[in-house]
Amino acid sequence: MIRNSDVFPIGKLYKPHGISGEIQFGFTSDVFDRTESPYWVLEMDGILVPFFVESYRFRSEETALVKLEDIVSEAQARTLFNKVVYYPVKFADDEPEQEEGEWTAFIGYKVFEATAGYLGKVTEVDDSTMNVLFRIVKDNTEILMPVADEFFTNIDERKREMQVTLPEGLLDL
Repeated sequence: MIRNSDVFPIGKLYKPHGISGEIQFGFTSDVFDRTESPYWVLEMDGILVPFFVESYRFRSEETALVKLEDIVSEAQARTLFNKVVYYPVKFADDEPEQEEGEWTAFIGYKVFEATAGYLGKVTEVDDSTMNVLFRIVKDNTEILMPVADEFFTNIDERKREMQVTLPEGLLDL
């Protein structure tokens, strides 16, 4: 059984392309192109299910066309519309290539604060403004943490964890 801790999100599937089951894939991480995993994972009816990738080809810097095994028609591909694509942690490289300002590589990381302890997991990165924010979720609690180099005290890419020290009062906002 695949658990949430075994995978991390790398993008989303969109509309079918053609009639043979190929589907558009908008990706936030190119880990699938830098490493080799025999499968990607999609959530189907609340269960994480592996899908084997037959092929993919890039359309732009943020999209690719993907052919998944056993998805052979436009109708089958349409059932995958808007599904989040997850990548197995065990096949990810230890040191993701990251351009400056590309914070989406931290989605799925556990965040520990020096005094508050475990804050939750990074579920989203809001980089729509100059002030980049991590959306951190634990149980039903959500924290928006500003991203600043001086907050990070340690990042463990293998464990997908980060240690931060936040200014006093920031978590009370």
